[in-house]
Parts: sequence; structure tokens; C-alpha cells
Amino acid sequence: MKRRQFHKLLTGLAASAMMALSIPAAQAQDPVKVGFVYVGPIGDHGWSYQHDQGRKSLEAYFGDKVKTTYVENVAEGADAERVIRNLAKAGNDIIFTTSFGFMNPTVKVAKQFPNVKFEHATGYKMSKNLGTYVSTTYEGRYVAGYVASQMTKTNKIGYIASFPIPEVIRDINTVQLALAKYNPEAELKIVWVNTWFDPGKEADAANAMMDQGVDVILQHTDSPAAMQAAERRGAYAVGQASDMTHFGPHAHLLSVVDEWGPHYIHQVQAVMDGTWKSEAMVEGMKEGAIVIPGFNESIPADVVTHAKELIAGIKDGSVYPFTGPLKDNKGELKVPAGTKLTFADLEKMDWYVEGIKADIPK
Repeated sequence: MKRRQFHKLLTGLAASAMMALSIPAAQAQDPVKVGFVYVGPIGDHGWSYQHDQGRKSLEAYFGDKVKTTYVENVAEGADAERVIRNLAKAGNDIIFTTSFGFMNPTVKVAKQFPNVKFEHATGYKMSKNLGTYVSTTYEGRYVAGYVASQMTKTNKIGYIASFPIPEVIRDINTVQLALAKYNPEAELKIVWVNTWFDPGKEADAANAMMDQGVDVILQHTDSPAAMQAAERRGAYAVGQASDMTHFGPHAHLLSVVDEWGPHYIHQVQAVMDGTWKSEAMVEGMKEGAIVIPGFNESIPADVVTHAKELIAGIKDGSVYPFTGPLKDNKGELKVPAGTKLTFADLEKMDWYVEGIKADIPK
């Protein structure tokens, strides 16, 4: 695993860009071609939208030195393999596939195009020309869980979950860990919708939970439908992937935002420099990859202050949610006292922490 501080990277990239200006026009190279594959529409205002903001940051930074292409609404499975292969055939130098379900198709196509570089978001399979990258969203969820624990009046917190993969399970767990620490009376209710983006299902899940007394909703899905439902019914909600404030000015407590631009800029620069290599990159709050842009004015000042202290602690390493002792929700000790789960452990997480009154779907 490799972690980097983005502000240092961008300083170096700026210097590289200045050096590039001194290259005679006759030596100018063809633009680096960069492909992106999105699981949802770029207008989802969540995961795919935020990756596309990263693509736009890439274009703004490099200008005509890059040429980007994206394909949105790509189903996970055979359709993804076709799309990825077509991007490779089109001469893209590096291709970013941005959903967990794209992992196996990316692996297959990467074998067929050894001269093309591939990066897969949130996965774990790698090869000489295939790397991975992931943001530690659980850090933001821990802060969100703390704020939810302080803002609930019913002590019922809702979580709209997409698919039972480690990324989603560990984020659910970190919310529960925050609830257990800061408001042990709070109960986490989970609804699985088995989709990354379906506004209708997401709204139905939010309304069903609010019918059961849930007054704060978190989500691991990509549309603002849950935020909008909470706004209509006077509940609170937490935004996913991008800042969802404008979808629920009163409901919106905070958003856990992914900042992908620095990663894309750094990796494309490496392609230009001939220094790109396959790596497993893990980036979070410390590196600027996970950001909480602001807090709702309705949140008490002391709660905001402590939330900011948690963010500072996560950045300096003094706050780490997955520190033992931790039991699963069956009572088995999973993490001994004084032991911290590594990210490699979190990549395989398939159990709920103590306090979650549910089973993980098979």
C-alpha cells in the first residue's frame, strides 16, 4: 500500500509543468489518451459525478497534453469488458475503471493489452500493467457517524447500502463504531438496495426507514434521492461522494466527498514521464482524497468542534476506528486490544461489528 500527501505532489507537478514549457514546439508529443469507465451517469451527483470532476481537473491541468474519453452507465459484467476493450483498442494509454464490479473485466482486458496501463478503483487484483486505487471513505463515515449520534432525537440511524462488498461493510461498521462510542443508545438500521444508482429505490429505502422512526440517513448509493426525501420530511441526511448541500439545505448535515483529481493528475504525469508502475494506492483524509467541506449551521458548535478534532486526529493517526478490542455482532473477538486492522484486513472485511442487529446478505 502506498500513501501520498497531495499538496506535495501537486507542487512537484507544477514544477514539471513549468519545465515542459521550455520544450521546443518541434519536440511536442501527441497527447496522452486517457479513458474512464463509470458505473453510473455523470449526472448522478455522487460517485460517477465525482470521478468525472476528477477527469475535468485532469483536462484543466494538462490542457491539450491530454485527450480524455469517458463511457457512463456501464453495467458491471460482460458489458464492462466490452467497453474497456473498446477503449484499449481506441489507443488509450491509460484506462481508469471506477467501480468494484469492473475488477474482473479489467483484469481480463489488461492481459490482452499489455502495452496499455490500467487502474481499477476499489479492487484488489493487480498485474504488471494493472494497479489499484481506493479512498478511505470509512474515515469520513466515522465523522458522519459521530455527528449523526449527536443529532438524532429518535436514536434511530439509517444506512442505505448498495452491495455487500468489503468497501460497504467496513463503512457501515465505522458508523456503528462511532455510534457505540458517542451514543450507545442509538441503533443502526440498514437497508440493502442492490444498486449503486437507482433514485426510485433509494427514495423508497429512505422513506421506509423514516416510517420506522429513523431521523438521520447515511447512504452508500449515488443519487441525491435520499437527501431529497429527508428534506421533504424534516429528517437529516449525509451526502455521498460529492457535496449534496443544495439537494437538502435543511436536511444536509455534511457530505463525505471524494477528491479524485490529484490522483488522476499524478498518475497521468507518471505516464508522460515514463515512470508509471503498478501499485496499490490507498488515499484518505491525510492526503486530501477524502474531504468534509463543511457542516450544517444547525449542528451545535461543540459538535462541529469535536468533528473537526476527529478529522485532525484521523489525519495525524491518533484516531483510527478499527483499533481493538473489537468483537463481531456474534460476540466473537475479531481484533485484540491494542491491535489495529490493516487496510489489507479491511479489504476482506465480511463481518459486522458488535451492536449491529442484522446479518450480511449472502
